[in-house]
Amino acid sequence: MAYGLRSIGQVLAVLKEDFPDISISKIRFLESEGLISPERAPSGYRRYAESDIARLRYILAVQKSHYLPLKVIREHLEAMDRGEEPPRLEPLTGAAAATEVPSVNPAGNGQQQRSPKRPIRITRRELLELSGLSEASLAELERHALVNPRRGTVYYGRDALTVAVAARKLSAYGMDARHLRVVKQAAEREVGLIEQAIAPHLRRSQSPQQLAQEVMQLVMHAHAAIMRSTMPQ
Repeated sequence: MAYGLRSIGQVLAVLKEDFPDISISKIRFLESEGLISPERAPSGYRRYAESDIARLRYILAVQKSHYLPLKVIREHLEAMDRGEEPPRLEPLTGAAAATEVPSVNPAGNGQQQRSPKRPIRITRRELLELSGLSEASLAELERHALVNPRRGTVYYGRDALTVAVAARKLSAYGMDARHLRVVKQAAEREVGLIEQAIAPHLRRSQSPQQLAQEVMQLVMHAHAAIMRSTMPQ
């Protein structure tokens, strides 16, 4: 082996500590997408230089923290290959950033403190890669209408990714799409409650969408607090 080059198994071991979900198949997927180009030994085996590992770290980091689609990551890498700095990204915290609820101003004036969240637009293949779900698990979530593409498109958004990531993690506790269906039914009942509550106020509101969002935030906060207080101590 050439000095400083590693096998794909060695690369996996190096990255595993910071990116526990990394797998050989994911590294090969990124190679198939043209994002990394390791050397090939005469035997045909891949050999990764330190620059390849650094490139992988960048790709995995922005996927984990920002859910960037591969098209955008490719643009970042091309800029880096030209010697330019990649675009600066607002810090997020993985799936928690996708699900974090903006806080309502305690003064009660309806103003909200929102952290900026860029919308995401990912393909089904990217959804599988980012979430770590199997094809069968994603199909089951779709069958129960828990994960859907954006209306009128074949692309998935932030909420779909959040549900997919949560579903993968909950599967370790024996919870599958059938259990999440119960969560969806509860959410639908809460949406019905919100719609009924805001109906008399919609005509007077200058921003009906913001009104619905504010009430939804309050219900979500109440829901979370009630769940915490109900759970056995």
